Amino acid sequence: MTGKRLLLILAVLQAIAAARVFSRMARTAGGSPIAPTHARLPGERVSVIVPVLNEEDRLAPCLEGMIRQPREVAEILVSDGGSTDGTHDIVAAFARRDPRVRLIDAAPIPPDWNGKAHGLQTALLAADPAAQWVLTIDADVRAQPDLVRSLLSEIIRSGAATTSVATRQRLSGPAEGILHPSLLTTLVYRYGIPGQDTTDLALVQASGQCALYRRAALLDVGGFTAGRESLCEDVTIARAMAAAGHTAGFHEGGDIAVTEMYRGWRDAWDNWSRSLPMRDSFVNRTALLLLAEATLAQALPLPIALFTRRDSGPAAVLNRALLVARLGVLAGTARAYPNRPWTYWLSPLADVPATLALWRSATRRHHTWRGRTIVRDHSPKRGRTP
Repeated sequence: MTGKRLLLILAVLQAIAAARVFSRMARTAGGSPIAPTHARLPGERVSVIVPVLNEEDRLAPCLEGMIRQPREVAEILVSDGGSTDGTHDIVAAFARRDPRVRLIDAAPIPPDWNGKAHGLQTALLAADPAAQWVLTIDADVRAQPDLVRSLLSEIIRSGAATTSVATRQRLSGPAEGILHPSLLTTLVYRYGIPGQDTTDLALVQASGQCALYRRAALLDVGGFTAGRESLCEDVTIARAMAAAGHTAGFHEGGDIAVTEMYRGWRDAWDNWSRSLPMRDSFVNRTALLLLAEATLAQALPLPIALFTRRDSGPAAVLNRALLVARLGVLAGTARAYPNRPWTYWLSPLADVPATLALWRSATRRHHTWRGRTIVRDHSPKRGRTP
């Protein structure tokens, strides 16, 4: 088989993938962001859970944002999985400033649990049962005072069982400015644009960085136990709720929350690529299909366009068009980064290595995070999409 014939076959596969990708984007375009509001919500009580493990470098700004939240927040539970740094001292200092802050000891973590899911579940069991809502916040989130009221207003309006925030991302520097947007774009190609509420398991998106749950719906699926063996516990929990008939929302939040997610490009490479394939026992082979579509429509157009730069055949024309579309998506995702370095606009150069990293993670079962081995769970569950 000649090289031109192989290129033509690849172009056909790319065209099919691109049609599916851009159809998803069209269906999810125009979604609603979370509207900021300071309006009081009398009678609503929220338990905030902050899962931590050696977060002394990042925790203080997070708790500063949490104690600035209004009276709807009944408690702020910092669930510690066994920190050996100054995390406990920081929590104690904030507890003296605000009695809502309380340390929950979630150590030791059982060997068959994802540490974060265990910390969340431990805190949930210790939370005020009168609180109708549970908000999970990661230590790297910087919240504005209107965060909780804005989230409550959105989820009450929509009737969803859970709503999480596609937070704006503060990058560490030029190197992460190339890699992080490339990884983020794989989500857009695979799942569409944030702003939707759904019960479709294959389309559920979620971010445990900042997620609000109806307590009753969360308990209906066993709390955070659904994510005990998952590398993407936040998505798995949202999918468990969707499988039980509850609606899951994922929306952009503007300035109500900003995340300082990684300390550098290597941190992003090692850690985000572990969970980003979003493959679990609910969506298994479907996740691989979506990743294949992103590979064909996002990662391959640039190298193929360069390879066929002197050609005018259908493969060359298609890949130039896909490259233009990729640049359009890049312009659209720019709003996710309040401190874009100039290298942001070079991030398509990282699409090939980024997708290769996702494939590597998606096809492995054993992963390491902070010295612990996590085994991906692929056992069948109710409502699983094959």
